[in-house]
Amino acid sequence: MNKIPYRYDIVGSFLRSERLKHARENFNNNLISKNELKKIENEEILKLVKKEEAAGLKAVSDGEFRRSYWHLDFLAGLTGVKKIEAEKWSVDFKGVQPKAATLKIIDKIDFEDHEFLEHFEYLNSIIENGVTAKMTIPAPTMLHLIACVRTKEYQPIARYQDDEQLIVDLAMAYQRIIQAFYDRGCRYLQLDDTSWGEFCSKEKREEYANCGIDVGALVKKYVYLINLSIVNKPDDMNITIHICRGNFRSTWFSSGGYEPVAKELFGNCKVDEFFLEYDSDRSGDFTPLRFIKDQVVVLGLITSKFSEMEDKEMIKARINEASQFVALDQLCLSTQCGFASTEEGNNLTEDQQWAKIALVKEIAEEVWGK
Repeated sequence: MNKIPYRYDIVGSFLRSERLKHARENFNNNLISKNELKKIENEEILKLVKKEEAAGLKAVSDGEFRRSYWHLDFLAGLTGVKKIEAEKWSVDFKGVQPKAATLKIIDKIDFEDHEFLEHFEYLNSIIENGVTAKMTIPAPTMLHLIACVRTKEYQPIARYQDDEQLIVDLAMAYQRIIQAFYDRGCRYLQLDDTSWGEFCSKEKREEYANCGIDVGALVKKYVYLINLSIVNKPDDMNITIHICRGNFRSTWFSSGGYEPVAKELFGNCKVDEFFLEYDSDRSGDFTPLRFIKDQVVVLGLITSKFSEMEDKEMIKARINEASQFVALDQLCLSTQCGFASTEEGNNLTEDQQWAKIALVKEIAEEVWGK
């Protein structure tokens, strides 16, 4: 119960308060200053952390309260990367669509400094009761996927005519990012990644193949990229990867079990843990877990998309089923994703959000003990 990842854990994002939404809207309309927005963000994050601690969580996050998107805000802060407007989103969700934006690589990818380091420092400064500050950032694969693979208009700059140079530069930047977080006290870092959700999708694989993209080769390249990014991580730092099939306003953009990527990803990726989406049949069955080696698997069996509460006995039965492929001692429990991967948030209330967290904790304690 008392080591990372915890038997009951969180993915990271939480529903934004109305006060925070209003403040961001005022800032976007030039009605309040950046410092005024930051003050409100700090106050709302402090309230959130106290709620997380009161809920009994051992890992707490800042809810991603300072972000518009779970990924673009971070990636656009890298040297050589620019966030740009787009006519449409780079993937199609099953229903409503996020505000369109994308990323463009305009120079050598590097890491110098990043406001997310300050975000972590604030979170780490306000935690109490021996809890762990958990930081979430997009995996390096997301930049390559968004800027180079999803777009049909990608034109590499001169330095990146050879894609391998881009992969190396991106990994080196992430090595420095990881060390920078560590130096500021981070011991629990999560890489969020929707690329694998796409590669699990028969529809998306066919779509990429029709564009001349070898998905099998891309899978190997992305495992290499992640491994090179984390190769120098300190021994006392846990780096996990969260795999998602999309999470916007309670909808998604891909479906399919893990089998197409399991052997390469689970068998060769050197992260410490996998947070895996398993809240619906969109994620397939547990048989791909047979490729897991000594990593911990956090089963995302409780949905964060809808308010309906899962049946405890059914969830326990599914944990037991998963234990046929991964030892029970290597399993943990969480929601399948965060509650607000974008600032809009999923379609449930804050009370329903906390009820989900309480359910995760209750089931975990009944399965593994307190």
